[in-house]
Amino acid sequence: MQTRAFGRDPHQVSLLGFGAQRIVDEHDCTEEEAIAIIRRAVEQGVNYFDTAPSYSAGQSETRVGLGLEGLRDRVWLATKTGGRTRDLALRDLEGSLKRLKTDYVNEWRIHNVMQPHDLEAIFAKGGVLEAMLEAREQGLVKKISISGHTDPRLLAEAIRRFPFDSALVALSALDHFIYSFAHEFVPLAVEKGVAVIGMKVMALGKLAPWTEQALRYTWSLPVSTAILGVSKMDELEADLQAARHFQPMDDIERVAFFQEIMPLVKADVLRWKAGEWMSGEWYRLPQLSFDA
Repeated sequence: MQTRAFGRDPHQVSLLGFGAQRIVDEHDCTEEEAIAIIRRAVEQGVNYFDTAPSYSAGQSETRVGLGLEGLRDRVWLATKTGGRTRDLALRDLEGSLKRLKTDYVNEWRIHNVMQPHDLEAIFAKGGVLEAMLEAREQGLVKKISISGHTDPRLLAEAIRRFPFDSALVALSALDHFIYSFAHEFVPLAVEKGVAVIGMKVMALGKLAPWTEQALRYTWSLPVSTAILGVSKMDELEADLQAARHFQPMDDIERVAFFQEIMPLVKADVLRWKAGEWMSGEWYRLPQLSFDA
C-alpha cells in the first residue's frame, strides 16, 4: 500500500482511506460484515479511518470501535463534530470516544462548513475551535481538522485564519468543474502544509462506470489520502486492487476522462453542491465579507 505524508506531519497515511459512513444497517451492512471489512482493510495496509457521530446515529463509530479492537495503534483515526459551540462539540467528542473504544482520536474534524455563518461560528467566542484546542491540550485529540464539500472559499478562509492540520474536501473528477476545491482550495492548502483528504471520489456511485479513472484522478492530486466508502467486502477488495496498481493520471488521460463525464456535471448528480440535497439546483454562492 502506497503511503503519503500527512501535510506538515511526516506521519505516513495510506493512499486508500477508509470512509466508514456505509458500514451500517442503513447500507445493508451487518455488524459482523463491518468488523470483517475493517479488519481486512487494516491487514492490507489501510491505516486511515474516517467516521462521524452523525453517521447512522453513532452506529458507524460503534462499528469502527469494534472492528479496531486490538488494532487501534495501527491506524490513524478521525472523527467529526457537527457542533458549532464549545459545549456541543465537547459533548460530541465524549460520545465519540466511548463508541470508538479509545481514549483519543488522531484527528478531530469540524463537519461540513457550508455557509458563512458556519465559518464565523467556528471562530466566535465559545465556538467549536475553543473545544478543539482544549481537547488537544488534554491529549484527547492530536490534530485539528475541518471539512466541507460545497464552497471552497470558506475553507480557504478558514486555513488563512488558523493553522488547521488537515481538511477533508470534495475532490471527485466531477467536482473539478463546479465550485472546485482542486482549483480554489488545494493549492493554498499545499502552500500552508495542510493535509488534504479527498472525499466524494465516486460521486455517490455515478462514476462507477469509470472507477479506475475516478480513483486515479483524485489520487493524482496532491492529497494525503482519499476516503472511499464501502459496505461489502468485494467493494473493499476492488478498492485495494486499484490502490495497489495506482499510476498517476497524465494530462491526456485526464482530458479524455473529462470529455466522457462532462454530461454528469449537474446539481442532481453532485447533490453536495446543490442548494438542498435533492433540489436539483446549484447552491448559490453567497457574497462574502472577506476577500476570497
